[in-house]
Amino acid sequence: MLSLVRRRLSVLRLANLAYLIFNGESYTMQLENTVTEYKSLRKVISGDAGFKDLSGTCVCLANAQGGTIIIGIEDKEKLPPVNQVITDDITNKTITRLRTLCFNVGIVLNEIETHANGSQFFSITILPTLKSIATTSDGKILIRIGDQCQPVRSEDIVRLASEKDAFQWELQPRYTLPVEISNESIKWLSNEIRQSDRVKPFVKELSDIEIAEHYNLIQEDGILTNLGVLWLGNASQRSKLVYPLTIQYIVYDELEKKIQKEDWNDYSMNPKELLLDIEKKAIELTYYDEFPNGLFRNKIRHYDERLIRELLINAIAHKSYTISGDIFIKVYPDRLEITNPGGLPLGITKDNILHAVNRRNPHLIRLLHDLKLMEGEGSGYDLIYEIAGRDSKPFPVVYSDYSTTSVTQYSKILDEEAVLLIDFIAKNYQLSQKEYIVLGIVARHTKVPATQLIKELQLNDEERLTSYVNKLLEKAILIKRGVKKGTEYLINPKLISSSKINIRPTLKTIEPHRLRALIIEDLERYPKSMISDIAKRLPDVLLNDIRKCVYKMAAEGTIKFEGGKTYRVYMLA
Repeated sequence: MLSLVRRRLSVLRLANLAYLIFNGESYTMQLENTVTEYKSLRKVISGDAGFKDLSGTCVCLANAQGGTIIIGIEDKEKLPPVNQVITDDITNKTITRLRTLCFNVGIVLNEIETHANGSQFFSITILPTLKSIATTSDGKILIRIGDQCQPVRSEDIVRLASEKDAFQWELQPRYTLPVEISNESIKWLSNEIRQSDRVKPFVKELSDIEIAEHYNLIQEDGILTNLGVLWLGNASQRSKLVYPLTIQYIVYDELEKKIQKEDWNDYSMNPKELLLDIEKKAIELTYYDEFPNGLFRNKIRHYDERLIRELLINAIAHKSYTISGDIFIKVYPDRLEITNPGGLPLGITKDNILHAVNRRNPHLIRLLHDLKLMEGEGSGYDLIYEIAGRDSKPFPVVYSDYSTTSVTQYSKILDEEAVLLIDFIAKNYQLSQKEYIVLGIVARHTKVPATQLIKELQLNDEERLTSYVNKLLEKAILIKRGVKKGTEYLINPKLISSSKINIRPTLKTIEPHRLRALIIEDLERYPKSMISDIAKRLPDVLLNDIRKCVYKMAAEGTIKFEGGKTYRVYMLA
């Protein structure tokens, strides 16, 4: 019976793969992920340069979670060129050459395929290196981060080895048979999957056992994996996992003295049940602040429920299940700290967490996503940043070392007026998640230089910033002043006026010519003043703005100065 089930499942998986290959739109979507890469046929017929680039791709996939390289697809069209023919000589030469350029890389040649347009292409499967580290023939070590291949630093090689153990943990067999698992557990999971709108129709049509196999909870030989025991096992079976999922919830007072503790260490719940129970019992996370809004009062939770869930799910999904330790949820009067065993996945840092993608437990993450417990791949922190921006809260602070990752979210509202303004904009404009993040940053700072905005959005250059701010500028929600590196973004004053919100005026957004007039008036009254003296008399104006204006006026000859750089004083010319 089990062999029949496995054969049926294999046929369904092949049918699904064929659908992805021959349906142009779906095929393109399949290519653009962490485990699939497409390359032009020129890579394998143009000489050593193309093969060296291809060997680097093989190594980075092998050091991550394996993947597929589809050869014969052009980047621009994302289709094989018309009349393209692949011969056995091309495929055999490709495999032979790559095997000489890669060490510790398992390469499997797949059959030549024919696209719907009649042209041919082929693919190779790269197996993950489970016990060794893959390298190119010239000694380079690379790893897949999102859809990019990046070099591994010498200090990260140990981390790379530990990440391999973490990846293997999910699929390691526990020698527990489905008959030893409660029928209710398997039925519960299959019903949850069938009710999800994130699951493809062909998966919903599978039997209960086939669904468990599809999500790697049960191996083809009928034995449960570690992941299967985590989701389907009972307390006794989960306790036999090397490092099962355990959580502690601790509340502290103003003196950081422990006043309450709750723990989940009896292994009686699967990850979803555990998450729901935490949300039910963690009453302190539901507290809120009130502030006046005309005749009414606005209520904003210390921690938005979606933000809490995303932080908790991230801790569960990215926990290293090969390291001993609990997940800690610590609630202080002014902040929430969530700590889980294991550092950030290799290649992810606090400075690129918004955009870089690298999954430690891919099969667990896939199941959590399909159960609608977490956002899509790489979008969890986008949601966290959006919520923090709309509520005018600080962005989360991430700390990570080799053995732990900690995320701190502060509860304080930075600017109550910014909350009201963003709420007004949300009611009158349809904005994307990226635009809400930008709006939150600009509203809380009143005025933001482009360089600072690029840094807070974790972008690499000003060109990428345009995709975040262009529509906001087109809709006249934001305006910008200055050029190139001197560009500044601020909320459109006309929008603030039309909002009818009683927002206090501020000199932070003062226009350059008005600031110039203020400085002239100040130096008429107080000649021979240092920039710091001027700043004290204009406390609402940003120091950098005063400094830039004074330097420009001195260069033009409008004002003059005496003394050296340290004690330089200015007066009218």
